[in-house]
Amino acid sequence: MAIRGSSAGGYSVLAALTFTDTFKAGASLYGIGDLSALAEDTHKFESRYCDQLIGAYPKEKPLYDARSPINHIEKLNCPVIFLQGLEDKVVPPNQAEAMVDALYQKNIPVAYVTFENEGHGFRQAHNIQYAIDVEYAFYANIFSLSPTATLTTVPFVTQALTQTVRQALNEQTKSEKP
Repeated sequence: MAIRGSSAGGYSVLAALTFTDTFKAGASLYGIGDLSALAEDTHKFESRYCDQLIGAYPKEKPLYDARSPINHIEKLNCPVIFLQGLEDKVVPPNQAEAMVDALYQKNIPVAYVTFENEGHGFRQAHNIQYAIDVEYAFYANIFSLSPTATLTTVPFVTQALTQTVRQALNEQTKSEKP
């Protein structure tokens, strides 16, 4: 069984994959992996969002850290695909990149798909369709499905996310999109 979610739902995906053994794969769309980093790095409009859910930051930083999947990466042991808008000011790309790097270091299959000119949520029709296609292809790959249609190439991460690798993944994603 797989789990997927976006934004706070993306956090729920990462938390469920980290703190339970219920799922075999997940998709995090512009999700949160590090609550403390989010509290320090999100834009002004969202800057107090977590205060209502977790507690005042930085006073409750230990609670933020305890609930952050990135701090318990040793417990996350299944494949994950991350889909992220590069212009996202609500949940910045560094949230996905930290999780991708950590999973790569553990040799867990991880895919990272970025979208230029997209922020928090995808708005362009071709990007929405590509996100659906690549997520489906990810599940087909992970669960050894035999679909009848030709699948989109899944950009699995095969090396640490240096700036060069980030650019190459972005170029690969651009070349796959219709």
